[in-house]
Amino acid sequence: MDDLVVTQGLYYKKFKDVPFTGGVTGEWFGTIMNGRKEGPWVRYWSRGELREKVSYKGGFEHGPYVAYHSNGQLWMKTTYKDQAMNGSFERYYQNGQLFMKGTYKNGERDGLWVSYHRNGVLASTGTIRGGLREGPSVGFNRDGTVWDMVTGTFKNGEKIK
Repeated sequence: MDDLVVTQGLYYKKFKDVPFTGGVTGEWFGTIMNGRKEGPWVRYWSRGELREKVSYKGGFEHGPYVAYHSNGQLWMKTTYKDQAMNGSFERYYQNGQLFMKGTYKNGERDGLWVSYHRNGVLASTGTIRGGLREGPSVGFNRDGTVWDMVTGTFKNGEKIK
């Protein structure tokens, strides 16, 4: 990758005017076709453990995406389609505890979302439409008491009661 430059979204070998095609190594490992990332790409932590795995189609993320903390624990998994996150989403704390889960539609949170504190206690649950809270939502502090700021009924992201 150190021998490549990006011009107008395409990868070129330095001092060349034809988009690059071939395999790349370095921080990332993958393939570039006609100047665009294509197929599976992987990235590793300095100690050799898998850090990220993603697929590209026509230069854009497309398909499953998985990332790991430096200790090897799963950090995030989702799916990309049409240049944006689409479908299920999960994110984890470094200790392996689920942090949040929900769904994306065209790059925005959409549907039921649930989050947890690092100790596993439920932090919040509610529906999000187009990236904004919608309908009833409940939030909890680490000790399990209700968190008023995110508890109530929402419309277009605004708390209405």
